[in-house]
Amino acid sequence: QVQLVESGGGLLQAGASLRLSCAASGRNFDTYTLGWFRQAPGKEREFVAAVRWTTGTTVYGDGVKGRFSISGDSAKSSIYLQMNSLKPEDTAIYYCAARASIVMETTARSYAYWGQGTQVTVSS
Repeated sequence: QVQLVESGGGLLQAGASLRLSCAASGRNFDTYTLGWFRQAPGKEREFVAAVRWTTGTTVYGDGVKGRFSISGDSAKSSIYLQMNSLKPEDTAIYYCAARASIVMETTARSYAYWGQGTQVTVSS
């Protein structure tokens, strides 16, 4: 059974940095795509970034390019999201997600496995 557990959320001021972690278990994720989505109150779930840790291939959502960086560590079976220059509009619940395919998709419906989420709140 796939399990994804996020950690690292918090309350910060605009301009700060934060790193989220997601521990993945229950599968060999070498043929998976793992990613981050976020959902703000009243809004749809939004793609943030995805990674294939066997190749280091990454893809980012338009709203975070140049500020956020995703990475993966297969030895620790974890992915990370380094968030820099945080803005109030980055406030959301951040979810880790996994997709059993090497094709990197950016829609939430393409990911079958989800973590519980971690809250990130950025004040102005």
